[in-house]
Amino acid sequence: MAETVSGMTVDGRALYAKISWRLIPYLFLLYIAAYVDRVNVGFAAMDMQRDLHFSNTVYGTGAGIFFLGYALCDLPSSLILRWVGTRVWIARIMISWGVVSACMVLVRSPGSFYLLRFLLGVAEAGFVPGMLLYLTFWFPSHERARAVAKFMTATSLAGVVGAPLSSALLHLDGVAGLSGWQWLFLFEGVPTVLLGVSVLFVLKDGPGVAEWLTADERTWLKSELRRDEERYGAAEHHHLLDAFKLPAVWVLAGVYIAIQIGVYIVNLWMPLILTSLADGAGRDASLIARYATVPYLLAAIFTVLVGWSSDKHNERKGHLAGCLLLASVGFALTAVSHEVAIALCALSLAAIGLWSTMGPFWALMTRMVKGAAAAGGVGMITTLGGLGGFIGPYMTGRLRDMTHSFAGGLFAFAGLALCGAILSISVMQPKVQELP
Repeated sequence: MAETVSGMTVDGRALYAKISWRLIPYLFLLYIAAYVDRVNVGFAAMDMQRDLHFSNTVYGTGAGIFFLGYALCDLPSSLILRWVGTRVWIARIMISWGVVSACMVLVRSPGSFYLLRFLLGVAEAGFVPGMLLYLTFWFPSHERARAVAKFMTATSLAGVVGAPLSSALLHLDGVAGLSGWQWLFLFEGVPTVLLGVSVLFVLKDGPGVAEWLTADERTWLKSELRRDEERYGAAEHHHLLDAFKLPAVWVLAGVYIAIQIGVYIVNLWMPLILTSLADGAGRDASLIARYATVPYLLAAIFTVLVGWSSDKHNERKGHLAGCLLLASVGFALTAVSHEVAIALCALSLAAIGLWSTMGPFWALMTRMVKGAAAAGGVGMITTLGGLGGFIGPYMTGRLRDMTHSFAGGLFAFAGLALCGAILSISVMQPKVQELP
């Protein structure tokens, strides 16, 4: 529908579609690369444990220690991004983490495993907050859940892409004297470096320098973004410390910790959970990797549907709480499953619930603050979420070694997801200002 601003007539719906088609596929590709390099250790886990004699505790610690490095550097990296610009800093992030990911072929001991996973987290820190903030440069809050949901489907489709790719690479076991898991890390790290170089030529730092927008479109979009900030109060929060003074940001941080603990239990432990229930014929790592595509594919579909529904009804809290409730049910059912097919269905419910939170969650968060406060708020939330990413994999490994079962950790997260749903309902949203 065309709208007139300062004598200009611009079709807003067509403009947002134009921006989406121009930006989202490329950002989506970058995030797939990020997620594959972050979680491919889950597909390599079975063969790494066999070749390097790693216990579940060692694997869980190494898988989770990525998030300690990420948490320590996420906020500083997010703030540097605002100073040097999206294009340069995202390129730096991608090139450095691609190099570290490829160096995983050198792992020989728990110490080297921990070190490289920690450095991978340091290198990747700031990528997700940077991408989320970048979307706020182009989409007002009433368009943002769909944009974020489309972008975030990369985290689920990374499993759809990464699982068969990892399965194929694991079959290279013994080629050139390398194990299959070493080929996996090498082949999935190098393309990230090349994509990082491409960022310097493809991304623009904002609408003001996007030559593919007309002058009228740039002016209209700037006006819409300003009105959106005023309508939802984001314009009142410009300074970094403002984000830390908002109670809602801290509540959302608690919700995000719950989400991230669950996401990385699925990402980093699903192959081993399914393996523990499989018969002898199903204990092949490449076969389990193919099974794992199902939850990711379903999660990708529902992430977009929930984001669309959240924007259509301009409602965030109920969608967020409902998704976490579904995740709680999925993990509880997984804990009592004794067959691969049943566990796969239950994990699919958990994955759908967890990934579908992304659109409404970030639309709610980025509606509240802007400027340095937005960088601080998003950085703080992803930093605390990174701690959740460490806690989930680590505690799952510890409990697995202690109890010889995944049930304890799965039940614990089912309860945590339920708490996250309750916290979601309690979030105090900003008051809507009536504008002329």
